[in-house]
Amino acid sequence: MLAMSRDLKVADFIRDEVARIIQMEMRDPRVVFVSVNDVKVSKDLSFADIYVSSLQATEVNDQRELIEVLNKAAGFFRSTLAKRHSMRTTPKPRFHYDALVESGPKLEALIAHAVASNQGLENDAGEDSAEASLNAETEVTGVEGDHGQT
Repeated sequence: MLAMSRDLKVADFIRDEVARIIQMEMRDPRVVFVSVNDVKVSKDLSFADIYVSSLQATEVNDQRELIEVLNKAAGFFRSTLAKRHSMRTTPKPRFHYDALVESGPKLEALIAHAVASNQGLENDAGEDSAEASLNAETEVTGVEGDHGQT
């Protein structure tokens, strides 16, 4: 089994704790229904890029406001995190809106549509080639659908 690197362990810890802090300790009414999707910690553990999404922030302006609020509260998050671990330093949180959560279903629909249209083209091509071979056989043998069997 592969050992997890330190930055991955710290990222997992930060993801779990930031989610708890947002859920239990944030009092700002603009920060509701927020999910912490991913955390990437720099190799030197100085920064933590935290990717969040919200069911309530459907408009771009709402998403920007959410990120602004969270980034303004970065000091609160950092000091709270520092109290919950025994590392020498605590990474500085930087919040980003994770649009992948919303674009995922759209991408899946586009892929499904592309696959369906591709299969439709293959079926059309298959029918066209079967019809062409039948026509060619009719021309050669003069019998439709014989397929060389007598």
